[in-house]
Amino acid sequence: MSDTNRHGRFSTLSPMKLDDNHASIREAIDAGLLAGAVTLVWRSGEVLQVNELGHRDVDAGLPMERDTIFRIASMTKPVTIAAAMSLIEEGRVALSDPVATWLPELSDMEVLLEPRGPLDKTTPARRQITIEDLMTHRSGLAYSFSVLGPLSKAYGRMSFRQDQDRWLSELVTLPLVHQPGERLTYSHATDVLGIALSRIEGKSLADVLSERIFGPLGMVDTGFSVGTAGRRRAATMYQLDADLKLRHDVMGPAHIVDPPFCAGGAGLWSTVDDYLRFARMLLAGGTLDGVRVLSEESVRQMRTDRLTDEQKRQPFLGSPFWVGRGFGLNLSVVTDPSKSRQLFGPGGLGTFGWPGAYGTWWQADPSADLILIYLIQNLPELNADAAAAIAGNTSLAKLQSAQPKFVRRTYQALDV
Repeated sequence: MSDTNRHGRFSTLSPMKLDDNHASIREAIDAGLLAGAVTLVWRSGEVLQVNELGHRDVDAGLPMERDTIFRIASMTKPVTIAAAMSLIEEGRVALSDPVATWLPELSDMEVLLEPRGPLDKTTPARRQITIEDLMTHRSGLAYSFSVLGPLSKAYGRMSFRQDQDRWLSELVTLPLVHQPGERLTYSHATDVLGIALSRIEGKSLADVLSERIFGPLGMVDTGFSVGTAGRRRAATMYQLDADLKLRHDVMGPAHIVDPPFCAGGAGLWSTVDDYLRFARMLLAGGTLDGVRVLSEESVRQMRTDRLTDEQKRQPFLGSPFWVGRGFGLNLSVVTDPSKSRQLFGPGGLGTFGWPGAYGTWWQADPSADLILIYLIQNLPELNADAAAAIAGNTSLAKLQSAQPKFVRRTYQALDV
């Protein structure tokens, strides 16, 4: 079944009861808060629904389509982790290995005496950063938006517009915000892991991911660039200005060729169907269509909570992120569905996923054999005041609630 309206096109391949799950997204588009979205519902081997809503480029009048290519930001991270796990299976690296074995630049890291203190007041790291530290964001590295004070400003001055070795040489001049393994701070750790994979393999991270993940899974539209033909399918990035109007001049066009630094933490482009193949592989324990990409043990480790009780009590980006949930190898994992549902919406025991900063989101629920994917391109304000701004603005709240309502209505429609 298919339909067309002024929001764009959507197709429903399942019972009619799913038809209203995108109402909140259409409301955000109607209000001028969102250019468009592509969503997908998969269950028990079947794509039940694909919604193509609004535009990938408003000014050009180009609609969202099922093969629209999105910047998936931190949805890149689990992909890089999966490639690393395949190397672990071959015995070429271990979770407990110091990353300095391949990145000697990280051999002698310093740690801030005070998280918001001056950068020259430090103490030596008590131990080396390990591969597992990078995979769980317990390395002591940070993002500009995950810390405060001088360290935040220093991270903000770093640029991906250079090769990976020069970028790493800048990164290691900054102190860690805490001792390795002590707590979780969201960070450039997966970017560092990607550089390690590149050095271990002696090739670009783009080639590592292509050979170990994209090729075996048939992810033909995923990479650090989109090519000449793919640029027309790429979704434009939008941002709400002070008057809550969509701006499109906030990010350059899609890369036709791979950039100098292929960032393993946030640099990938992908489509809803490509990412579905990756999510299905993880849900199925490492295989897809008869092809084994990872061992069951590797997938189990990725989907197993690794945080201590104390680490879960610490705020994540200012929020109580771990209520009813834990963190595996860059996958959030539902550990108590009743507690998790209150803050994060439906999802049975073991539900896993990881979102992206530009509004991209997905989760796989093994208890319901269900995968949901929600893709938009919206550049947010990544700062301490953003949550307060949303709380006091009903229009912004409408935008922020579009995805949770889509998820809740989908679960209600499927009676899970």
